[in-house]
Amino acid sequence: MARKTVNDDPLAPVTLAVGQEDLLLDRAVQEVVAAAKASDADTDVRDLTPDQLQPGTLAELTSPSLFAERKVVVVRNAQDLSADTVKDVKAYLGAPAEEITLVLLHAGGAKGKGLLDAARKAGAREVACPKMTKPADRLAFVRTEFRTAGRSATPEACQALVDSIGSDLRELASAVSQLTADIEGTIDEAVVGQYYTGRAEASSFTVADRAVEGRAAEALEALRWSLSTGVAPVLITSALAQGVRAIGKLSSARGGRPADLARELGMPPWKIDRVRQQMRGWTPDGVSVALRAVAEADAGVKGAGEDPEYALEKAVVIIARAARSRGRA
Repeated sequence: MARKTVNDDPLAPVTLAVGQEDLLLDRAVQEVVAAAKASDADTDVRDLTPDQLQPGTLAELTSPSLFAERKVVVVRNAQDLSADTVKDVKAYLGAPAEEITLVLLHAGGAKGKGLLDAARKAGAREVACPKMTKPADRLAFVRTEFRTAGRSATPEACQALVDSIGSDLRELASAVSQLTADIEGTIDEAVVGQYYTGRAEASSFTVADRAVEGRAAEALEALRWSLSTGVAPVLITSALAQGVRAIGKLSSARGGRPADLARELGMPPWKIDRVRQQMRGWTPDGVSVALRAVAEADAGVKGAGEDPEYALEKAVVIIARAARSRGRA
């Protein structure tokens, strides 16, 4: 979970979020924005990538306003800023403007370390957002998620959730949210098993396996059976996301033994072997197309579309087609 410095005021002039865990970085931003909007509902939020923050841009964004409006300026991937822009940011750190909160997201490490050091020296509020590579860290994350939601979950339930979902923090957070929304009282291992193991797990992951293998007809058949037996659509989108992301991770990883790759990618060795078989027809472009399809389906089943079943069917077809993209190249 994100760790903060003693200065825990989200409206501090500068917040420095350091690490490579996307969920925690996004939450660091959300916390600052929420605090700013609570103080002033008309707060102006500017969320910028390095290419959008050119030399002089920060000065324009932080210049005094006639209306003294509150503003939050978010700079993502600050380690990738150009040398001239880094000079601008360092100069700003020495004299931050009133009513403006600057949020710097930095991956940590050697790249851009000068800016990192300057922000710390200037007394920036720091939020640590490290990748959670150890199962114990992910277990602690799940416990904290339940605690933050004001809910009680047994140790066995937390462990079962980590075992079922894996290493993706977004999916773990989503699972906790789903359980706390649906279940009253203490959440135990039996409840987790009902949602994420057994028939539901088998059917949702069967859909994903058939889709990433390019077997559209079988994937659609499994999808319809899953929905007819009461599997929640969100579980199916989660399984699809895990399947496509596993393809992407392994295709970009260095070669090696399953055990070595398992440690590097946070997957069990048996899954490395399965994904190797599934990824034969995939290309990088195919992975991108499939991930977009999953994102659209996820939005569709969460209320953005009128027909969750259609959203899932469309995603399955696109993923299965992407799985055969190499053969069509």
